[in-house]
Amino acid sequence: MSDRILYLDGTCGISGDMTVAALLDLGADRVKLDAALASLGIGGFDIAVSRKLSHGLTGLDFDVILHAHGHDHAHEHEHEHEHGHAHRHLADVEAIIDRGALSDRARNLAKRIFRVVAEAEAQAHGCALEAVHFHEVGAIDSIVDIVSAAVCIDDLGITECVVTGFSEGMGFVRCQHGELPVPVPAVLNIAVSHAIALRPTDVRGEMVTPTGIAIAAALRTRGALPAEYRVQKVGLGLGKRDFGRPNFLRAMLLSEATGSGADRVWVLETNIDDSTGEELGLVLDKLLKAGARDAHLLPCVMKKNRPGWLLRALADAELIPTLERILFRDTTTIGARRFPVERTCMEREQTRVQLPFGEVRVKKCSFGELVRYYPEFESVRAIAETTSLSFREVYRQAQAAAEVMGSPSKDE
Repeated sequence: MSDRILYLDGTCGISGDMTVAALLDLGADRVKLDAALASLGIGGFDIAVSRKLSHGLTGLDFDVILHAHGHDHAHEHEHEHEHGHAHRHLADVEAIIDRGALSDRARNLAKRIFRVVAEAEAQAHGCALEAVHFHEVGAIDSIVDIVSAAVCIDDLGITECVVTGFSEGMGFVRCQHGELPVPVPAVLNIAVSHAIALRPTDVRGEMVTPTGIAIAAALRTRGALPAEYRVQKVGLGLGKRDFGRPNFLRAMLLSEATGSGADRVWVLETNIDDSTGEELGLVLDKLLKAGARDAHLLPCVMKKNRPGWLLRALADAELIPTLERILFRDTTTIGARRFPVERTCMEREQTRVQLPFGEVRVKKCSFGELVRYYPEFESVRAIAETTSLSFREVYRQAQAAAEVMGSPSKDE
């Protein structure tokens, strides 16, 4: 299994149910998903997954069917603002997620997605994060959407996610606060905070929902496609609304084609001597969340013999303007340098090894005959925290198991 890069093609927008459907179409385990949802203990819903057509294109449809007031009604992502379920705070939602039988990675991802939405709603309504009522996205259907997306991402072993932007409609959408313009405030706040591009269209209605863009924001590690890539598989998750043309989220599993030669990227850097350590740590996080491939700080001595820091980011050319804005907004710098470089990368594969106390994800890196195995940090940590073994011991055993599994047999 080669490196798992997920590309969310936002031509038709994004919603929570479209994302889950696309991930299931990519091959996420439905049985594992059903078990995870049942473990939440919230009840009052069923899910239905079926293959349908959207203007001639076939894809999966994911429905959350709620049991409300003695009758059922299907979840429709473009109307998620209208549901009148009981209000929940972020702590209530996190308690539901914590009691579920989820992997650590799926649990943390689901909570991160909800926090993205909570921050956007708090900003929109001018209230504290803890005071946000999830009357629009904290209802059962959106809890199911977000947890389902997290479980499917974990099951597919996705390590990176490319989000280049989403198409959005126009007009108004009705919610509990009355009519709101499209894009709705929560969507705009997430787009701004996470530097996600929105492309206007002439479609009347909402193509990007808060749940959908929050999932994308929490997943994204890249803002541009690799210079070369191979498509392993394509999944189509259908939307509920008829725009007069196919309405789907196309999710692709990619592997980066690094074996054909050098890969060109850009270096963005600046010298800083008057920002605090807290500011510099925060800007590193922001650069990486915005899609930088790498970002780091190096100590240096500047003019007038002042000690300072060299802040450097590695990124695709398309992301340089976005990263420059982050540097100027979040540091004290008044200038930045950029220049192209070429790099050579080892080919990467994701594999899994089974140890007596659990499964560990391992990255296999190769360059010609040179092969190395690197157990994934989060996977090793999860086992170390639930056993009496140290992190180093789990890492060593996983690395040894991967090397045995990858070695050719004597008969080969």
